[in-house]
This record gives sequence, structure tokens and C-alpha cells, in this order.
Amino acid sequence: MSTTTEYVQPKASAQEVGAAEGGASAWVRPATLGIVGLTVFYMLYRIYQGWAGWEYGLDSTAPEFQTYWMNLMYAQLIIVPALAIIWWGYLWFTRDTNLSALAPAEELRRYFVLLGLICVYTFAVYWGASYFAEQDGSWHQTVMRDTSFTPSHIGIFYLSFPVYISCGVAALIYSITRLPRFSRNISIPFVIAVAGPFMILPNVGFNEFGHAFWIMEEWFTAPLHWGFVVLGWTALGVFGLACQLCYGILDVMRRMNVWEGQELV
Repeated sequence: MSTTTEYVQPKASAQEVGAAEGGASAWVRPATLGIVGLTVFYMLYRIYQGWAGWEYGLDSTAPEFQTYWMNLMYAQLIIVPALAIIWWGYLWFTRDTNLSALAPAEELRRYFVLLGLICVYTFAVYWGASYFAEQDGSWHQTVMRDTSFTPSHIGIFYLSFPVYISCGVAALIYSITRLPRFSRNISIPFVIAVAGPFMILPNVGFNEFGHAFWIMEEWFTAPLHWGFVVLGWTALGVFGLACQLCYGILDVMRRMNVWEGQELV
């Protein structure tokens, strides 16, 4: 008579299931705060553009232009980078220095916090590369520019772009400093999804040079804009990142006995 022994995956305890459910809801707070905050802020900014753009933004040589637009741009150039540095510095200096001892429940919670930060980043990219970018094209097809610092440029290049760059870099730093899988290896999709849109900002210099000395009309198909399109496409790296996040989340849930699957290497 022979017998066989079969390994049975232990059932998840109520505590483990509760920890998994709590971790899954951890993305809601950063995503909600970020998305609602950006929406309110940008809508107020758009109201300001509608008022001060036509009233004080058509002649860059007028004293009112300096008051209502150039001072605004100077403030943005100081405040946004300063807040970004504070945010990045906080994430770095409060990093977890003992990730090898990280409990699975806490690791799962951090995965979902990262997911919330990525949601905010993609939403910020939408505002900068879609809404404000389309607005910029419409403005310059309607109003002949007499300066590179137009009401639409001050909103897109010197506000919305730095804002989404701040969000993207913050999410990348969070992943490196809080999650073992991302601290051990560089996530190529994550780097592409952050560095590509980041490079749209340096491309602004080429765009302004070309519009000043080469192509005066604001054609959407002009070679000056090809860099914006190609670099914007790199945001699609978030799909590869999504696969890595799902892979990591399932691995943690397996270690918590919440997901009865094969071991993930």
C-alpha cells in the first residue's frame, strides 16, 4: 500500500485578507487628493487666463503685461521647483533603509500608494500635454505672438510641464525608496514613462527658436512639433509599468496567502 503527500496552500486568515483589502484602498487617498487638487487649481488658472489673457496679454511691451503675466511666470519658476525639491527631498530622506525586513502587508499598501501617485502623474500629463497644449495651438492661431512668453506659454511650459515632471519624479523616487522590487532593479518602463515627458521641456527651447527664426505659423504638423509628439508617446511606458505593478502585487498576495497561485520569480 502506498500513500502520496500533497501540499495544500494554507487559507488566508481574516487578518491577512483585511490587510490586503486595506492595502488595495491605499491608492484612493493620493489619487483623489491629487486629481481633485489639480482640477481645481487648473480651472482657477484657466479663469485667470480668460480674464487677463485678452485684457492684458496681447502686447508684451505694455506695463500691464509685466504685472499680470511676467510676474506670474517668475513666481511659477520659483514656487514649482521649490515645492518639487521639498517633495523629492522628503521622499528620499524618509526612505526605508531596511526593505529586506518589510512586512508583506505594508509592501502591498505601498504598491497601491504608488499606483495612486502614478494616477496623479498621468492626470497631470494630460493637463499639460493635452489640454494646455491644444489651448496653446488655438491661442497662437488666433493671436500673433510678439514674445515667447505668451499667456498660453506661461501656463503650459512654465507651469503644467514642471508640475507633471514633479509628480513623475516623485512617483519614481517613491518606488525606489519604498519597494524592494524597484529598489533592486531599474524599471525601464518607469524611467521611460518619466524621462520621456520630462524631455518635452528642453524641447521647448528648440520650438521657440524655430518659431522665432524659421516657421512663424503655428502648424500642428510642423517639424518643430515632432519632438513633442515622439516624447509624449513615451508616456505609454506606463503600460509596461502596469505589468510590473501587477506582477509585484500578485507576488505579495501570494506570500500573504491571499492569492493561491504559482510562485513568481
